[in-house]
Amino acid sequence: MADKSRIGLTAVDTVPLHEKVYLELVRALMSGQLQPGQKLTSRKLAKELGTSDMPVRSAFTRLQALRALSPMPNGSVEVPLISADRFSQLTAVRTILEGTATELATKRINGNNLRAIRRHCAELTEAARNGGIENYLRKNHDFKFSIYRHCGNEQMIFLIETVWMQVGPFLRNLHIGFEDDLAGILGIDYHEEVVAAIEAGDGERARRAIVRDIDEGAKHILGQVKFPEMRH
Repeated sequence: MADKSRIGLTAVDTVPLHEKVYLELVRALMSGQLQPGQKLTSRKLAKELGTSDMPVRSAFTRLQALRALSPMPNGSVEVPLISADRFSQLTAVRTILEGTATELATKRINGNNLRAIRRHCAELTEAARNGGIENYLRKNHDFKFSIYRHCGNEQMIFLIETVWMQVGPFLRNLHIGFEDDLAGILGIDYHEEVVAAIEAGDGERARRAIVRDIDEGAKHILGQVKFPEMRH
């Protein structure tokens, strides 16, 4: 029986605007949509997002605390440049956290979850074969976090996201050497092996596959990119 007390209004979105802006910037950093050294101003971002300066400035402050953005003298912020050593250190942290998250998730993933992971896997392969680096990086982010979110440890996911915010912009360099045919990137991409291990319920094998995926990508970047010399 219809509820006659309802007047047909749509439920109000209760997520605060400043949180939406923050999450939008987090996703842009993690999925490599922002480049190392890129300058960001609250005015330009506010215009692009259709909001005022205040939620953007709030997001900038939070992201600076997480070392995902660096303050500039004029009040704007910059996507930080990092040294090869720091990139290697972040990669080492990634292998520990993401390897563990993948192993834990393998034990918890059910049929519905697995179908979603397979879909993300197929979309990632398709992006490598027919898309640009930005689409590939978005699909890479979606695929990996479709696994990690099932690890059962929210603090681990927070730490993985924090590292990704710092390393994500540098993953844009994965395309170097594959400019003529991005599909070549599949030679250093082991996402299908990760899915096969999850399907088999083999957490240790899934952990090794995700670690190999991270390590091979990092080695490629370190071999292709001239990182800046950073003063300590």
